[in-house]
Amino acid sequence: MPIFIKEPTQIKAVGNKPKIIKEYIGRVNSKTNAVSIAYMNSPLGWIEPGQKPEFDEYTLVVKGILTVRSEDQSEIKVTAGQAIICPRGEWVQYSTPDEGAEYVAVCLPAFSLDLVHRDT
Repeated sequence: MPIFIKEPTQIKAVGNKPKIIKEYIGRVNSKTNAVSIAYMNSPLGWIEPGQKPEFDEYTLVVKGILTVRSEDQSEIKVTAGQAIICPRGEWVQYSTPDEGAEYVAVCLPAFSLDLVHRDT
């Protein structure tokens, strides 16, 4: 039977500025461990700690520019209508230094604090 998701759960974000995370599907909102799907709204100048997650992350930018930095310090600017895949086990850092961004993130398996392995 289909499972209807009436509304998302807002998740507390990390980083230097407030960021909105609305989880539609995942460990918190739908009790789904296999995948998480969340809408993100990140302000201009936001940056989060680097991470080396145990999940693949697929990100589709809907508005603005999302910057993704890799372990070798190279950066990819992902603009509206573009997407990026960050494979599990690789260090990445997400930010929005040029302008804010709205994007959808899909994590396989679902995002969890135990699997993200953020820099301290």
